[in-house]
Amino acid sequence: MSVTFCSREDAGKIEDATMFAPKYDANGLITAVAIDHETNEPLMLAYMNEESLKLTLEKQEAVYYSRSRQEIWHKGATSGHVQKIKEIRTDCDQDALILVVEQLGAGACHTGKQSCFYRTVSVKDGNAVTEVAKDVVQTFDPEAVYGKK
Repeated sequence: MSVTFCSREDAGKIEDATMFAPKYDANGLITAVAIDHETNEPLMLAYMNEESLKLTLEKQEAVYYSRSRQEIWHKGATSGHVQKIKEIRTDCDQDALILVVEQLGAGACHTGKQSCFYRTVSVKDGNAVTEVAKDVVQTFDPEAVYGKK
């Protein structure tokens, strides 16, 4: 299957039309938030380029673009923690995506947690600090899955 996207020539028509014309940033990326299809828990935030978005639509599994490695990243290719696409939503101007996914395997985060959003942010003595949320548990051993870094 070959996926094509519509042109953004008439941005005014995008908000009400059925065409999908993703708007990438200056680096050719679009923000994608993965959420669990049953709980609506946010699992992770990542980026996609045109190629990874097309691969996601073709495979019906999340494929991202790794900014740090500068390469396509099929979520779960190493860990087996694949994200099966249930639905993809885009916002009104099509510059952000929500992937509604079935998270297979023990978790979404490379740290061994179910979600990458496991820290809370607060202010203590005038300093912004983070701490692991009280309800967060380790769901897998990252060294066993990815090896020592």
